[in-house]
Amino acid sequence: MILINLLPHREERRRQRKRAFFVGLGACAVAGAAVVGLWFSVLQQMTAAQQSRNDFLTAEIARLDVQIKDIATLRTEIEALKARQKAVEDLQTDRNVPVHLLNELVKQTPEGVYFTAIKQNAQVVTINGVAQTNERVSELLRNTLYNSAWLERPELVEIKAVTATTANREQRRLFEFSMRVTLKRPQAIAASGAASGAAPRPAAAPAKTT
Repeated sequence: MILINLLPHREERRRQRKRAFFVGLGACAVAGAAVVGLWFSVLQQMTAAQQSRNDFLTAEIARLDVQIKDIATLRTEIEALKARQKAVEDLQTDRNVPVHLLNELVKQTPEGVYFTAIKQNAQVVTINGVAQTNERVSELLRNTLYNSAWLERPELVEIKAVTATTANREQRRLFEFSMRVTLKRPQAIAASGAASGAAPRPAAAPAKTT
């Protein structure tokens, strides 16, 4: 028995091409899904690695912040220690300054001048006293200006004439005065001596008052 295919030959080829198209389309979809899945997996790994690096950097930054705070605290403590050390050194350096002050006042005070009060505030010394004449006060100012190694910048604040009664009930005219003078620091004396090649030597002055 002979079988005869009655379907048109072109229609059969069209169906085959359509079937091949859908098969290729499905294969492309599967391949695209696989590529997308693979790329998503790679992105997830990269994101996880970057997050791990970020966590590490955050931890390191926090550790460095703690170290910076410790360094700042240490610097503050060092500065405080330096300040205390300087204060102690200044005290040791300045402990003989009152002796030099009194010694200079004894040397530079002319006869006929009497001190009633001496007050020191930092390096400024305020002196109150009584003099027999104006010239005695002027001489004291000149001595402290030119002849003293420890005193400088004398300044007359006030001078006025007063009448005083002596033990014999005699009336005497005296001059009350107030002056300021700057006391040099030992460091300045040492620097001046080093610059001149020898320690400063005060000039001879009149004997002190009695």
